[in-house]
Amino acid sequence: MTPQAPTPTPAQIKRWRHYLADEIAEGAVYRELANKRTGEERAILLGLADAETRHEEHWRNLLGEHAAKAARPSLRRTMLRFLARHFGSVFVLALAQRAEGDSPYAADTDATRQMAADELVHEEVVRGLATRGRNRLSGNFRAAVFGANDGLVSNLALVMGIGATGVASSFVLFSGIAGLLAGALSMAAGEFVSVRSQRELLSASKPTQITLSAAPDLDLDANELVLVYKARGMSDEDAAHRAAERMGLYSCDCNPTLSLWPEREVEEQEIEHEEIGSAVGAASSSFCFFASGAVIPILPFIFGMSGTPAIMLSAVLVGIALLATGGVVGLLSGASPTKRGLRQLAIGLGAAGVTYALGLLFGGSVV
Repeated sequence: MTPQAPTPTPAQIKRWRHYLADEIAEGAVYRELANKRTGEERAILLGLADAETRHEEHWRNLLGEHAAKAARPSLRRTMLRFLARHFGSVFVLALAQRAEGDSPYAADTDATRQMAADELVHEEVVRGLATRGRNRLSGNFRAAVFGANDGLVSNLALVMGIGATGVASSFVLFSGIAGLLAGALSMAAGEFVSVRSQRELLSASKPTQITLSAAPDLDLDANELVLVYKARGMSDEDAAHRAAERMGLYSCDCNPTLSLWPEREVEEQEIEHEEIGSAVGAASSSFCFFASGAVIPILPFIFGMSGTPAIMLSAVLVGIALLATGGVVGLLSGASPTKRGLRQLAIGLGAAGVTYALGLLFGGSVV
């Protein structure tokens, strides 16, 4: 006769119901994301959803008749499902990665060890999917984030430093507009040159296909051709074997991983360039986001404020924006958005505070 399971306590029932609701919500998140994907990514997401269904059944079995009364999923899971349904972006995957990493199963004896291990694996799977999205965003997104933060911090520092000297608010406004234009143009030019140079460097570093098409007709011996492959980083054995293939001594392509097929080269180059971003895209992102960040510190002066109240309001507005941009970076990187936001806030206001103190030192008090 099978021993009867002990009656769960009210605390256990409450906790299990929340676990069940979260598992149902997580499975729904992955299915919503899968609906917006195709091919391999869709299959991976559906596989994660199936795993969450197994966890769901575990809590249903423990709850028994108590499973009939549903609990509400956590706020994080509710928000994730909403975002997955309506957006399905890399932000959702980054949030899902954090949710999987915060699983309580490892410390809960009511969850099986397999379930705790599953959650760790799920975190790595979601991390891999999120990395694909981050790679697609990394080039222009990097320029956008850096541009916005530079605009916020540099123009706030400029406005606070000049404002602290006691000059007229019109002069502060003019200085802020000049700083906005100068900084945005400088950022755009710098990003364009930087990204274009990096792409050109990658293109120049790519091996050509001379050994694929011209080797049989060149006045070379195998040893010289070996040098070509050794210069590309192959071992002595691999280089000698590839040279023999190119000289026609072997009819097989015995190790395809050493080949440099033109179509593969194009694909690899496109991937590398995609991660870097386009020069025009990076320049445009830098200009627009620097300008959007730099305009915030001068908003109080645009609307006619002056003196200390205008400077303090500028600092508050920029602080809110720094928290937001830091939080976004934290989400995308899989880190705590709160910590990243507070770090951005401390760095930005710290830099602005230094220039404000210098303005007071050299220009007197604010009028």
